[in-house]
Amino acid sequence: MTDTTQPTLPSKTGFEKTIDGKKTNLYLLKNKNGAEAAITNYGAHLLALLVPDKDGKLTDVVLGFSDIDGYKKALSSYYGATIGRYGNRIAKGHFVLDGRRYDLFINNKPNTLHGGSKGFNDVVWDVTQSNDQSITMTYLSKDGEEGYPGNLNVKVTYELTNDNAIKISYEATTDKNTIINLTNHSYFNLNGVGSGTILDHTLQLKAANYTPIDSTLIPTGEIAPVAGTPFDFTKAATIGSRINNTDAQLKNGKGYDHNFVLDKHDISTPVATATGDESGIVLEVFTDEPGIQFYSGNFMSGSNTFLNGKTDEQRTGFCLETQHYPDSPNHPKFPSTELKQGETYKTVTIYKFSVKK
Repeated sequence: MTDTTQPTLPSKTGFEKTIDGKKTNLYLLKNKNGAEAAITNYGAHLLALLVPDKDGKLTDVVLGFSDIDGYKKALSSYYGATIGRYGNRIAKGHFVLDGRRYDLFINNKPNTLHGGSKGFNDVVWDVTQSNDQSITMTYLSKDGEEGYPGNLNVKVTYELTNDNAIKISYEATTDKNTIINLTNHSYFNLNGVGSGTILDHTLQLKAANYTPIDSTLIPTGEIAPVAGTPFDFTKAATIGSRINNTDAQLKNGKGYDHNFVLDKHDISTPVATATGDESGIVLEVFTDEPGIQFYSGNFMSGSNTFLNGKTDEQRTGFCLETQHYPDSPNHPKFPSTELKQGETYKTVTIYKFSVKK
């Protein structure tokens, strides 16, 4: 059931802190159509996003907390965060680059997840530019941080465009060959935060293939067709229509927690389209990344309380994380995630919102 209360953005006071000697704050964006977004430089999190539903009512479609403590205390501090240095998993916490083995912190046994024990989601970024519709933040990930090589200078820009899209632009350089895989980890509920499960949302993915996983959620190395499986979203289907099938891959992920191999990824056409069954809000995802992780909120457990007082019950949010494939450094046949000294890493993802016609 859609929440009829008017959504609110978080208060600045909950985000005015000093962490690791650096000040955090809240930044509000608003476009000419009245859509609004809240962002903090703690973890470069997208905290809330208000867009109109089919009746013109502003609806918060991004799950978030009322203060930094909410993110700190959450079992998953990834809600809305910028993820790095390497989004998703690296098997057994190590990889080899230029003939040298690098060992990472294992924070998702037996693997490394989303950068390690203190990823980009848990550091304070420097705000270098902000205005009514955009904010740019930078972070220096020092050589050896979480075990990764190279001093990595990272820049992320959020822009709330006038066509009700959040455009996220990433850029990075390094002084030593390294690996990088940045993404945003927003959880969406297109009917509004706390409105119930996302199982009746429809989803379409322009992906004829996906990467199967083992029981620890690491890709097996296979690129497998989705045809004839519960992973076939080439035609729109509800998220919940096949989620309880006895398919071994769904058992491994406890639902959907898989990387989809995108057919095309040049930012000109959407690679994913989701629709809220009650709100009529449509989310289109554009990216130049080769993959997208579809996560159906399987580990949400009701232990966290959101900005509007509702809790994170299982599958009340879903993620569409644009990315290179999980564990790519250990799979030579996957697209490379290496960033060489002297090169510049650049990637763009757009989450665009409209209403069903």
